[in-house]
Formats: sequence, C-alpha cells, structure tokens
Amino acid sequence: MPSILERIHQGEVLVADGAMGTLLFQNGLMANECPESFNLSRPEVLEDIANQYFKAGADIIQTNTFGGSPLKLAQYGLDDQIEEINIAAVAAVRRAVGDQAYVSGSCGPCGKILIPYGDTVPELVYDGFVKQIRALAKGGVDMICIETMIDINEAVLAVRAAKVEAPSLPVMATMTFDQTPKGFFTIMGTTIDKACPELAKAGADIIGSNCGHGIEMMIKIAKEFRTHCGMPLVIQANAGLPELEDGRPVYRETPEFMAEKAEELISVGVSVIGGCCGTTPRHIAALRRMVDRQNTKE
Repeated sequence: MPSILERIHQGEVLVADGAMGTLLFQNGLMANECPESFNLSRPEVLEDIANQYFKAGADIIQTNTFGGSPLKLAQYGLDDQIEEINIAAVAAVRRAVGDQAYVSGSCGPCGKILIPYGDTVPELVYDGFVKQIRALAKGGVDMICIETMIDINEAVLAVRAAKVEAPSLPVMATMTFDQTPKGFFTIMGTTIDKACPELAKAGADIIGSNCGHGIEMMIKIAKEFRTHCGMPLVIQANAGLPELEDGRPVYRETPEFMAEKAEELISVGVSVIGGCCGTTPRHIAALRRMVDRQNTKE
C-alpha cells in the first residue's frame, strides 16, 4: 500500500476504526481489569475485533495499547511486561488485516500529572513513551497514534518520543476538548489554537480530536481546528454522550445519524474520520459507505 500520508495528500479521505473498550467489555472485560491484559491472555478477542472493523471498511485499525505505557501498566503490576504486551497487540491486528489496512499503535495518557500541577517529571513520562513506542515499532505498526490527550505538554512528549524511536512512521495526535463560554479547552486548559502549533512543532503529521462528544460537537471542533492550521485533520467522535444503564455506559447515536452528520467533516477538510467510545463496526461501516459516496461524487 502507499503510505497513509501519500493517500491523504492525494485528497483521499480515510476511515479509522471505532471503540476498543466498548467491544472489550462485550467480550468479558471487567471494570477493574487491565484492558491490555487481553493482549497476552485473550489475543483471539483482539484479532476478532480488528477483523470486525476491517470487514466494516476501516483503513486504519488500532492496537489495544491505549494504556500500554509503563506508568499506566504499573497500576496493574504489569509494567515489567511492556514489550510483550505491546508486541502481542500489534500481532493480533496484523493477523486480522495483513497488509490490507494500516495498523495504528495507540498511545494514550500515562495516567500521571506533570509538574507543576502534579508530581511527575517530564523525563519519566518521556521515557515511558519511548519504551512503549519502541515496542510498537518493533512489533511492526504502520503508524503511531497519540490519542485522547488533555495536557499539551504530555502530548508533545509522546509525539517527540515517536519521532525519535520511529522516525519513519507517520504520527497522528489527538486531544479531547470541552466547550466552554470562552471556547474549547481540554481539562488541563489547552486550547485548540495552542495545540495546533505545538503538535506540529513536535513533529505530528496528522492532528485533531477524539472522544468526549458526539458527532455534532466534533464538527464544531473540526471547524475550530481548520481555522488554526492547514495540516491533515482527524476526528473520531463518540456515539453521543453516555447514559448509565445497570452501571454500564450506553451510547445512543446510531450509525446512520453519525454517518449523515459526518458528511460535514469532509467539507471542513478532515482527512481521517472514525469513531471513539460507544462506536461499533456498524458505525464504521456506515461511515465507510458515506465516505465512498463522497469520493464517488468527486
């Protein structure tokens, strides 16, 4: 396959996959269980999830490594298995998709707060991302995805680690924003106009937002991104805001609703469209059909 950046620069809109956690819970993940433990104990589940998203039409399929950094894994006593956990996740996706889709190495927040707001030094966080991304690259991912970040400083550390450990791989970086009377901010106070130049300077190739909102709010976020940068954009919305039923979150936005609204993302100039919490292979299949219709019109 041509590289993901070649396809984007040629004007193609790519489809990313949807939620990982939602499907893991459907496959027996317990509330207090480490999601990444499935990489070693139940890799067949990960392969099946990847296969479902692949059959739904996703061009980009993530690894189950959102919490695969040593600082995050340490919460479950698994930090001594960082390489095995990350490599096993890559292998599971690769068995499902071969070389017919891009395997995206997922890197989420490390779970610690950087000084001066917390007690964790940047060097420790950076070293953790280096170890995780080194393992993902060794496993053979096609790209690195730094996702769901709320602190621009942590996001920058992760992107820099990716450019050092895997300089040949494209890096996609997303942050999660809330709407306030003064505009969009992450929980840690990062604005979109600050995130754009900082992520670009760190070396990110594709930037944008995931999680936190349904598709309609994410369209507003995409428009705000486009006013501040001309880089390729990625948007991965939740299937709405969660409602609790029997202690479990339920997401109400249907695949058809998400796909219909997501058409506007293409007019904004978003290059990668996918899903986050609550989205399923049905949502991704609907997005695939919408993107294909738009590509046919062009």
